[in-house]
Formats: sequence, structure tokens, C-alpha cells
Amino acid sequence: MRQPQKTRKLDYHRRDNVEHEGYDGVPSNFHGELENQNGVYLFERILSRNNLNQAYLQVVRNKGAAGVDGMTYDQLLPHLKEHREELLESLQNGTFRPQPVLRVEIPKSDGGVRKLGIPTVIDRMIQQAINQVLQPLFDPTFSDNSFGFRPKRSAHQAIIQAKTYYEQGYKHVVDIDMKAYFDTVNHDKLMYYIERKVQDKRVLHLIRQYLKSGIMINGLFEASEEGTPQGGNLSPLLSNIYLDEFDKLLAERGHKFVRYADDCNIYVKSRRAGYRVMESSIKFLEGNLKLTVNRDKSAVGSPLRRKFLGFCIHPTRNGVKIRPHQQAKTTVKRKLKKITKRNRGRSIEVLFKQIRQLMTGWINYYGISTMKSFMTDLNGWLKRRIRQYIWKQWKMPRTKRKNLIQLGIDERKAYEWSNTRKGYWRISASYVLHRSLTDEKLLQLGYMDISKKY
Repeated sequence: MRQPQKTRKLDYHRRDNVEHEGYDGVPSNFHGELENQNGVYLFERILSRNNLNQAYLQVVRNKGAAGVDGMTYDQLLPHLKEHREELLESLQNGTFRPQPVLRVEIPKSDGGVRKLGIPTVIDRMIQQAINQVLQPLFDPTFSDNSFGFRPKRSAHQAIIQAKTYYEQGYKHVVDIDMKAYFDTVNHDKLMYYIERKVQDKRVLHLIRQYLKSGIMINGLFEASEEGTPQGGNLSPLLSNIYLDEFDKLLAERGHKFVRYADDCNIYVKSRRAGYRVMESSIKFLEGNLKLTVNRDKSAVGSPLRRKFLGFCIHPTRNGVKIRPHQQAKTTVKRKLKKITKRNRGRSIEVLFKQIRQLMTGWINYYGISTMKSFMTDLNGWLKRRIRQYIWKQWKMPRTKRKNLIQLGIDERKAYEWSNTRKGYWRISASYVLHRSLTDEKLLQLGYMDISKKY
């Protein structure tokens, strides 16, 4: 008796896939010929049924903002049901034209801005479909010292590798900062590097179309003659393909290095060697790859002070450890201060939810660090901020008196403190608030004890 077919659970019902009952006309005509070693049938693999479905599901999982056409990720499926045939036909006959990416600027902690591009959801799906086919083709050839945007690799592995180099005696680092890297990639050189593995002209044409799609800034179109807009699904892979040339050069010269996207640290044993490596690296990056090195931010220094992916190396009596850079600590405290600003006018439930969202992600990332004392101090400071916030919410003296009595403060003390003229921050450290808004009470209200989470 035939066994029922088992299908993998994909978080969404099967009817929410790009393919559904009426999608039998999709070209899935690839069998053995797609295993061609020259990669001339990659285009059929990109447009295959399974690959498009996986790309669609990934775009929906990622969510994200709408592009220049205003279409949101939850509107993608209805659009595909109505226009899938014409979309596939335009891709097959080469008339498909990607829409410009929507340029947005994200403020950086140093006062500058990070320029991101938001493609339309249709372009994100097609880029994801391309990425799913090309990633397995290129990834095995990348350097073992490249950790950014690669399967089964992470920033944690990158900083651990950096720590290993320090333990081996490489106590100086050449920290190279590339200025606006994603906006300065040379298109012709990038296509040349891709063509060495991809011979399918249709795939090359489609990638070139995305590189030339342009940018929409405040409603005005701007052509893109160089760069891979940061924010697209295909950009991380393209950036790794481009910088793999730099990785090969460093490997040929026997250097110890760690690269995560455009963040590259080269570890040497002396400051003199560091300056020599810095000079040769800049020469290659600017001369051969046509990139721009930010000389103000690039430097030869100590891994104990130079920030790499938000971390620093930290030698102790028990061996070399990893710690968050001081800037990372300052940034998270500033964000918590903004969330707990006493005149925000948000409920305590909303406040705790925002703290939980911020600190869960922060602890997950920096949790490999040695930072017990910092987390203890931050937790105490944050609870004081919350007590101040609640005290401000109570507003009127009679409300304060009533709540203090309900929380176990005797009536005389409750009356005295509810009419005090002392400032909010001073009150937040007072005996009366620590006896009423105890740590246990804050936990009951929904507070996440960040020191215990760490």
C-alpha cells in the first residue's frame, strides 16, 4: 500500500505558496541538465517551482517595509496569483525590469547615517531566488576567514577567531574601514568575478539589471553606476564575491585575518608590520578593487581597544576573554534611557515589552562576552528608572498615597512621601519606593530581570 506523502512544515499553509493549484504552467523543466558543471542552466533553476516558493516564504518571514511601489509583503501573494504568468514571461524573454530601490537613511551612533536600499517585495523575492541558487555555487570557494552573510557562520565565530589570533601572539590589529563600501562596488569588475563561475547569460543579464536598477530618493530617480544597494537580498552575496579577491591576496601573503562583510581586521605581531600591511592593503583595495578606504577610521592598534563587530579582546588572569566595546555599552544604555523617559506617556506594559525586545536581542548577541558586573549595574540602574517612571505616572498626591498604602506602606509614611517636594530621580532611590515597588513586584508587573537573563 502506498504511503501518504510527507511534506515539510514551512510555517505557512501550502495555499500561501507562490505555486498553487493553477500554477502548473510554471517552467520546471530541469532535471539532469541542471547539473551541468558550466552552470548554463542556472536560470531554469532560479525560476523553478520549489525555488520560487522558498524565496516567497523567506520574503514573507523577513517582513520588512514596502518599496517604491508601496506593496507590502502580505500583498505579495494576491499580486502573484493575478500577475504570475506575465511576471514569469517577462523574466524568461528578458524584458523584466527591476524597480528602483527606495533609499532610507538610518542614524548611526557616531552621528552619521547608514544608507539602506529597500527593494520592492517582488524584487526581493526574485533576488532571494537568485541568491538561493548562486550561494551554494560560490560559498565553498570563499575563505574560511570570511564570516559575514554565509550559511552556518556568524559574528560570534568571527570574534572567537580574532581572540584565537591574539592568544597566538598577534597582539596588533590592522583595522581597515571601507568608506561607503556597498555604494562603491565597481559593476564591471563584479560581473567579471561572477562570470568566472556563471556562464548562463540570462542570469548575468538579470544580475546586471539589478545593479543598474537605480535609487529613488525623496521621489527623485538617481541612476546607479556603481554599488550594490545595502538592504537587498542579493547584496550580501555580491559583496562577498567582490571582497573574496582581497581575501585571496591576504591568504597568499600568509596573513592572519578575519572579515565580516566590509569589516576586515588583519592581525600582526608588531606595529611596524601593521603599518606595512596597512599600506599594501590600501594599495590593493583602492588600486585593484576601486574602493575607498576611510583613512580617518582605519588604524593600526590594539585589539584590546579597537572595536570589531561591537566587541573587544579582554585578557584576564583566567585567560583571554571577549567583552562588549564601551561604545556598545553606552549605546544600549542610551536606548534604555530613551525607552524609560518619564514623560513618554506609555503604559508600564508597553514599557516592559520594549525593554524586553531590546534586551533580548542585545543579550543574545553580546551574551558570549564577559560582562557580569556591567549587567548587574545596568539592571540596578534600569530598575531605578522604572520606579521613577511609575512614580511619575501616579501624578497626584492622593493617587500616590493610595498606591503606596496598597503596596504595604503605612498611612503616615504614605501621606508624608506622597506630598514630598523631592525630585523624581531622588525619590526613585528612596526607602519608600524600594519597600513598595520591590524587585518581586516589578517582576509581577512584567519586568525582565536582565542580570538573570544573562
